[in-house]
Amino acid sequence: MTNTISQIDIDGVKKLKSGKVREVFDLGDALLFVATDRISAFDVILPNPIPEKGRVLTALSEFWFGKTRHIVENHFIASDYAKLTARVGGVESLRGRSMLVRKCQPLPVECVVRGYLAGSGLKEYKQTHMVGGHHLPDGLVESSQLPQPIFTPATKAETGHDENIDFDRCAAIIGKPLAEKVRDISLALYSFARDYAAQRGIIIADTKFEFGLDGGKLFLIDEALTPDSSRFWPADAYAPGKPQPSFDKQFVRDYLETLDWDKTAPGPVLPDDVVRKTTEKYLEALTRLTA
Repeated sequence: MTNTISQIDIDGVKKLKSGKVREVFDLGDALLFVATDRISAFDVILPNPIPEKGRVLTALSEFWFGKTRHIVENHFIASDYAKLTARVGGVESLRGRSMLVRKCQPLPVECVVRGYLAGSGLKEYKQTHMVGGHHLPDGLVESSQLPQPIFTPATKAETGHDENIDFDRCAAIIGKPLAEKVRDISLALYSFARDYAAQRGIIIADTKFEFGLDGGKLFLIDEALTPDSSRFWPADAYAPGKPQPSFDKQFVRDYLETLDWDKTAPGPVLPDDVVRKTTEKYLEALTRLTA
């Protein structure tokens, strides 16, 4: 099994945050983002990591940051290993999984765009025929394509589940002009990525973006259009009315749903075959989108 990284510390460098996947270090004038191979499901970090996952997340984020600069600027500065080691020394574990990024003040909302009915959106639709404040047509089924993509923001939770909110609540949190701006940019990013991925046999069912401010200017931050932040479905297997095969961690969620587990920490150890197949799915997403 390929070597994996679950935790990273760098001598003499302050760690600001250890998230579900990323370690964030303070370099003074910039931040160092390091994507580990940790995987979470149902807001629980699972005991065993997924080989190559951190490298896939980093490579895909850098790819999309480059592809979408015409829509919005982002916080990416560099990922070249030589440039990183010039700042923090020769830490081999950083290679291929690290980005030097601009310091920004993150907005306290996640910007979710849905093009298809799945996940928490499906649950909400079944109860109210609405998702994130949007009235949707009757008769939609699981995995249905929506009449048009919709912006369905969420609050950020340090622990536990994010809370889905409507646009008015988002505007109350960050102000209406900024809410309108991130809504429009999020929809533009999704539409661009959806069309690009479709040419490579992938449906982007939904995704989430994060934005931050630096000097009053808006930047796309964190990660972009990865298997952790998006649902990627193979277009040639798409069949509404049921769950779809995927190139993301839904495969892990589906396995966990077969267990007698109450979805609280500690999470169960994943079998070797689930780990291997998850690695394969992440790598296939990367290859299809960037080759």
